Amino acid sequence: MPAASSAKLYSPALLSLATELAQYPLADDLPLTAEARSRSCGSVIALGLALSERGNVARVGMQVSACAIGQASAALLARAAIGCDAGRIADTAAGLAAWLEGEGDLPDWPGLNALLPARAHPGRHGALLLPWTAACSALSSGVQAG
Repeated sequence: MPAASSAKLYSPALLSLATELAQYPLADDLPLTAEARSRSCGSVIALGLALSERGNVARVGMQVSACAIGQASAALLARAAIGCDAGRIADTAAGLAAWLEGEGDLPDWPGLNALLPARAHPGRHGALLLPWTAACSALSSGVQAG
């Protein structure tokens, strides 16, 4: 990959998102959990969620072993997931997948514009979708009121 292309993909804004993951440690008391692995790049995420009595996300925890794109995507998910219901997260995940395939606009989720350069790098798509896949799996594993 040419250096100029790499520089556009890994912007300072995108790289700074990875540091936010420390705010979302994976804790043993998060009742809804899932692990996802990207077949294309080997990235792995373990994710835990707790829901409020209304069924919205109340807490998020993650352990992420991924490239900067996967880490940034995970941080953006965690940053805005509190208060969302399963449908909102699933819709965003589906929208991201469609957008990466060139079949729609970038979903309306805070900060996702930081991931715009990743669309031109198909090798990073799996890592970008990974946290969303894990969140959808955790939410579909059962409803646990907090």
